[in-house]
Amino acid sequence: MRRTVWILTAALAAATAVAAAGKIALFNGKDLNGWTYYLWDRGAKKQDTKTPMSAVWSVQDGVLRCKGRPTGYICTEKAYENYRLTLEWRWPEGTERGNSGVLVHTTTPNALGQWPKSIEVQLAKDNAGDFWVIGTDLDVPNEETRKKGRRHLNLTDGSEKPVGQWNQMVIEARGDTLKVWVNGDLVNEATNLSQTKGTICLQSEGAEIHFRNIYLEPLD
Repeated sequence: MRRTVWILTAALAAATAVAAAGKIALFNGKDLNGWTYYLWDRGAKKQDTKTPMSAVWSVQDGVLRCKGRPTGYICTEKAYENYRLTLEWRWPEGTERGNSGVLVHTTTPNALGQWPKSIEVQLAKDNAGDFWVIGTDLDVPNEETRKKGRRHLNLTDGSEKPVGQWNQMVIEARGDTLKVWVNGDLVNEATNLSQTKGTICLQSEGAEIHFRNIYLEPLD
């Protein structure tokens, strides 16, 4: 009981500090208020409308937990542009091939199978910060060596922490540009984005993943 009270008190204090700093807490640490969800029926190749959100996404001790199956995503109810998004994620102990991503500037559903039209900022283990375009387009420096189909390779190796430890990602969307930092390292940047506004989504993509401290700071 004391531990629960301490967690709630700490969450309230953090939320108060964030509000004072002009940031928006996209995840309140208690539930998924403000988010919608989409799950995929792999066999029927269409949206799974029977499985509840709680079967995949849950909140425990201030941590947003995703089981990874069925695949799909949760999505903010509101659309955003010109912002700095900060979040933390970790792979549970024993994870070998963790895969997930943050979808930004998300618009039309099912642009590529289950995935909506968006720009994916990769969270896959050992590849955090790659860009994947989903019905969209962007430019990165040295495309002749870094562009592999829909994938745009990140700039660094070794920016991620070991499995079981928390990582921080910062995504800055300003106009038609995008920059990404992982644990303080600038790992990717793009220009000439084909779309610059939309909702923000977190993927369920086959592996368990945890999130916390998801904040958005509007930019001028």
